[in-house]
Amino acid sequence: MSLPMLPGYSFNRNLGRESFHKSQLWGFCNSVPMLLNENKPGNKPKFSVFPQGLGSDAPSWVAFDKQVLSFDAYFEDEVPDKNQELYRIRYCKIFFYLEDDTIQVLEPQLKNSGMPQGTFIRRHRIPLPPPNEDQFYTIHDFNINTDIVFYSRVFKIYNCDKFTKNFLRKMGITVNPPGSCPDDSYMKERKKTVDRMNPLRPYERFDTLRQFLEHDGHVLRFYCLWDDSESLFGDPRELVLHYFLSDDTIEVKEVIPSNSGRDAIPLFLNRRKLPKFAPTGIYHPGQITDRTLLNVFGGLEGNRGRYLLDNCKTGALNQEFYKDKDLKIGEIINIWGRKVLLCDCDEFTKQYYKTKYGIVDFTPIPYKNSPPPKVERIFPPYHGYGSEEDSLCSCLGLMPKPPQKDFKKFMEKDSYGLVSHVLRFLAKFDTEDCVDKDRRFIISYYLNDDTLAVFEPRIRNSGVIGGKFLERSRIKKPGQLLFKSEPSEYFKAQDLFVGARVSFNGHIFILLNGDEYAFSYMEQHADEFPMSNIDLILKKLKDIGSPSAREIKLIFASADPQHTKVLDYETFRDVMMNITNKKLTEHEIMTIGRYYGVREDSDADLTFLLSLAQDQLKKYTFEIFDKIIDMCIYKDQAKTGLLPSSALKTLCKSFRVPLPDDLLRALLSKFEDRQEQINYQNFFCAINWRVNSVPPLQTFTCAAVKKEESWNYVPPPLPVKCIRYLPLLEDLFGLDD
Repeated sequence: MSLPMLPGYSFNRNLGRESFHKSQLWGFCNSVPMLLNENKPGNKPKFSVFPQGLGSDAPSWVAFDKQVLSFDAYFEDEVPDKNQELYRIRYCKIFFYLEDDTIQVLEPQLKNSGMPQGTFIRRHRIPLPPPNEDQFYTIHDFNINTDIVFYSRVFKIYNCDKFTKNFLRKMGITVNPPGSCPDDSYMKERKKTVDRMNPLRPYERFDTLRQFLEHDGHVLRFYCLWDDSESLFGDPRELVLHYFLSDDTIEVKEVIPSNSGRDAIPLFLNRRKLPKFAPTGIYHPGQITDRTLLNVFGGLEGNRGRYLLDNCKTGALNQEFYKDKDLKIGEIINIWGRKVLLCDCDEFTKQYYKTKYGIVDFTPIPYKNSPPPKVERIFPPYHGYGSEEDSLCSCLGLMPKPPQKDFKKFMEKDSYGLVSHVLRFLAKFDTEDCVDKDRRFIISYYLNDDTLAVFEPRIRNSGVIGGKFLERSRIKKPGQLLFKSEPSEYFKAQDLFVGARVSFNGHIFILLNGDEYAFSYMEQHADEFPMSNIDLILKKLKDIGSPSAREIKLIFASADPQHTKVLDYETFRDVMMNITNKKLTEHEIMTIGRYYGVREDSDADLTFLLSLAQDQLKKYTFEIFDKIIDMCIYKDQAKTGLLPSSALKTLCKSFRVPLPDDLLRALLSKFEDRQEQINYQNFFCAINWRVNSVPPLQTFTCAAVKKEESWNYVPPPLPVKCIRYLPLLEDLFGLDD
């Protein structure tokens, strides 16, 4: 028996002690934090049923990690000053954590209990009641049908879970049979009172929140047909039915065809629940209710009024509304007296019915009428005023609009940077007149708007003024009627190639040559230009020469008596004309020559280009080469003396060097190395007509013209001088001998 807790009756257990520190369980070993003290928290049984040496030597905080014993218990809580109950039975759960002998008590929450419930005792080690308050509860203190005292409150354990029973048996503890838990008399009477109570509101509450949360945004779509042909001026009408799964409402929209004469109403049926048997009668307000009010007494002021409800719901009107299970393809539904046939549905609807109802047959019912025959629009012939496109726009609507231009093509093919998107060709008149047969023209084709411009270089003492020969515009192809309904055909880029014979407003031109940009652009877009498509040309050449392949090889061999395996361009052209019987155009032969040619840079070509450049610079007295070189030195941050070809061309443009675009490009290509770098000192010293003057050549002179019309005014030198014919023969026929 413990002594009463009175002054002088308590025994001080600290008498005679000098050290009052608590033992430290954790520490560091080899700079690793770990448990060092032998007096570790955890399950330490007083005895064991297992022989010594068996089992694991792992510590309890490792062996019993996340293992918890659960006990069902209750305790009696006195309720003073209340006649309805003297005490209350409070149920709780006791959790014993095996890893560190900590205990936690939880009280489950009860609805409208009026008490704070949840964690009753937080998790920690609980000391034993006096006189053993210096010790803590262990697993051997727990069993079924035993009383446990936690801080002077008695908890009665009456049951535990299956894991706890098995664990106690393994520890050698005899588990008592489970007991029973008494009922709380007050809560039992209160439950009976609640069960006898009826709802005081006259309307029942229907819980639709779950349906809304699960199916919000989910809509079934059916394509329907309402055959109204029996009524006066009626006809079949297409409808679209939407079934909203969130609240079982339906809306119907009408598909109004164009020029039907009907107003474009927003909805055929507003969103609402659709009754199956409609139209129904007209009821007074309050006549249709879910609950009938039998009697009201006591006044309605405040809470003193009372009313009686009809639990049998004799006044309720049971209306049946369409649900998702009532809708399927081939079903006829009643939309307020209109018989509507469901003909088809969308993919989401098919997947919904396949998942929920297992329906797999969704064969649609044809409901759309065959489209009426398309009436071909016949336009009146062109009357001659304005352009054809502008006159055609006046026939397309009451309010004429200007003709639309291809803005996308304009932006893609417009000149920007160093890309001009202009194809230039050298041409002459197709005539035998001694005055006109020596005249030369530059034909410029602008890819951004398919326009053409013709320029004639001025030749001294020729008797011809020269200059702009044809204003930039689109040119119609010859042989077309002037006044017709169909739009006229204009010259395209595909109609221009070397050797072509074109007629511009009655003037017949023969295209003799093209600039390097024109050839390169056509080869890069070979699918648009068949004359520059090497695959099509080789296929055509193979079809022509396959029957006489051996003779063709002999012709090439006889044209090369020195066995150099290359032919100059003129000889190669004569051979190609001979073996194809002039079935290949000049442009196709040039394409083959460019593909199999040996590109060589000669001093004569460089001298020719320098002579042209210096003659042009001398005409404009351009002498600021020192400033350009200073800017090049500034741009050359690495001080290598080299700059990229594109950067050097940009500098020439910024200083307004008066050289045509093609001539400048050809000059830069002569000074490029393999990395497309140029020694700018050598380049500008070479074109400096004051320092390194080149003897002038007898060439045509060129007047000052616009930059977009300027070009080499003589036939440009061919980019290739020699053609390797052996690879050509190998690609065509193979080299058998």
